[in-house]
Amino acid sequence: MSGIVDKASDAVKSVSESIQGAGATASKEANKEQAKDNNNSIGDRLGAAKDAASDKASEQKHEAKS
Repeated sequence: MSGIVDKASDAVKSVSESIQGAGATASKEANKEQAKDNNNSIGDRLGAAKDAASDKASEQKHEAKS
């Protein structure tokens, strides 16, 4: 019985990590677009680039766990 519970728990954790990784990917892509937009101020563009880098690290962390 414990084996079944462990497998179910592992499956839930894997799905959770996949969802979180997908969220980080979406955020990274949005930040990349904002960083490329010449209509944004340089401060906004730099902030978006920093956020995209942070999202990339989060994305990789979640992919490694799933």
